[in-house]
Amino acid sequence: MRDDLRELRLFLHLARTLNFGRTSLDCHVSPATLTRTVQRLEADLGHRLFDRGPRGVSLTVEGHRFREYAVQALELWRSYREERPDPAELTGHLVVFATVTACQVLLPDLLAPFRAARPQVRLDVRTGDAAAALARLDEGEVDVAVAGIPARLPEQLVGRTVATTELVLVTARDRPDPELRGPFVLPHRGLVRDAADRWFRTHGAIPDLAAEPDGHEGLLTLVALGCGTGVVPRLVLDHSAVRDRLTVIPVDSAPEPFPIGLCVRRADLRRPQVAALWSLTAQDSGPR
Repeated sequence: MRDDLRELRLFLHLARTLNFGRTSLDCHVSPATLTRTVQRLEADLGHRLFDRGPRGVSLTVEGHRFREYAVQALELWRSYREERPDPAELTGHLVVFATVTACQVLLPDLLAPFRAARPQVRLDVRTGDAAAALARLDEGEVDVAVAGIPARLPEQLVGRTVATTELVLVTARDRPDPELRGPFVLPHRGLVRDAADRWFRTHGAIPDLAAEPDGHEGLLTLVALGCGTGVVPRLVLDHSAVRDRLTVIPVDSAPEPFPIGLCVRRADLRRPQVAALWSLTAQDSGPR
C-alpha cells in the first residue's frame, strides 16, 4: 500500500509541474526512478498518462482522468487512517506548507496552540515557492497552506487571514541614485507579481525586466547585487538576511497590501486534524 500511495503522490507532483527534473528534485527520487514509476503506472493502466514532445510534457486525456482518481484515492486513504472517534486523543499526520519566511515568522505562533492541544498529531512542514502553495493544497499534496490569499479563492478551498503585509519597492542600498527606475526584478508568477503588474498599469508603465526569479528570497539577492528594483512583501524584506544591503524606495501610492492566510480544502474541515487546527487558529477575519 505504501508503494502505491508513493506512486500516486509522485504522479500528482509530476502532473502539477510537468517537469521530470523538478519533480525528481522536489520528491527526492532519481530521474530513472521517476521514469520507471510513470512507466509502471502506464503499463498497469494500459494508457499513456503523459505526452513528451519538443515543447515539453503534457497530460493526456487519460492522464487528466487518472489525476482525478489519484486525488480521490489519497483523500479516502487519509480519511480512513486519520479518522478518530475521540478528538481528545487525536493522532495522525498534518502536512503544512509555507514559504521559508512564513516558516520562521508566522508558523511558530500559528501552530503553537495546536501543538500544545494536540501533541499526538505529527506535524510535517514543507517549504517552496509561494506561487505554488494553493495548487499543492488543491492537489492534496499538503493539508494546510500558509500563503498569500487571492481576492477570490477557488470554491473548493477556504481561508482566513492571519497576517497582512504591505508591498514595498526596494533597491540596493549602495545604488548611487536609489529612485524609482528600471530595470526591475519581479517574481515570475504569483500574487505579488499580479499586484506589481496592476501597480505598473495604474501608472501607465511597462517595466523593463532584468530578472523574474521564482522566490522572494532569490529576488532580494538579485536586488542586493544591483540587478534592479524589486517588489516584495515587507514581511519578507524585514526578515531577509540581505536586508542591510537594501533600501526601500518611497512612492506616493504603493501597491495594495498583501493578505497572508491559513488555507485548507473545504471538504477537509470534516477531518479531525484539520478541524482542530482551524478552530485553534487566531483569526483576524472570517473565512473567505
